[in-house]
Formats: sequence, structure tokens, C-alpha cells
Amino acid sequence: MENLTQAFEQAQQDVKTLTSRPSNDDLLSLYALFKQATAGNAPAKGPSPFNFSAFAKHQAWSQLADSEADNCMQQYIDKVAQLLGR
Repeated sequence: MENLTQAFEQAQQDVKTLTSRPSNDDLLSLYALFKQATAGNAPAKGPSPFNFSAFAKHQAWSQLADSEADNCMQQYIDKVAQLLGR
């Protein structure tokens, strides 16, 4: 578990070194995986659909409901590695 946590923390630093902006889908995926791994399930009541960005983030996060934190950490690590071309 400790190695996974360390790799997750490293991926959080590595993502800041990307030389090009990821697609919106990749950004939503990273956001949702991070939130599920660190905060658990999204709140049942989300933001207004008229707040497009916040609504999209909440929707992406909600799709990961009941996913295990360790699984989300690993997916986040893998996604960052993919974006870095590793």
C-alpha cells in the first residue's frame, strides 16, 4: 500500500510536468480518479447543470461510485504515465 501511495503522489507531481495540455476527456478522467481515490464517492447532490465545468466534473466523479481507492490510484498512475508517453 505504501508503494502505491508513493507512486500516486509521484504521479500527482509528474502530471504537472506535461508539456502539452491533455484533452478535456483526459482531464476529467484524472480529476474523477483523483477525487474517488482521495475523497470517496461524489456527493449525491451535484452542482447545477448550468455550471458546465463543475457539472461535468461531478458527473465524471459519480461514474466511479463505489470504486476502490487503490484501483483509482493505480488508474490515475497509469493515465499519467500514458500522457507522459511512458
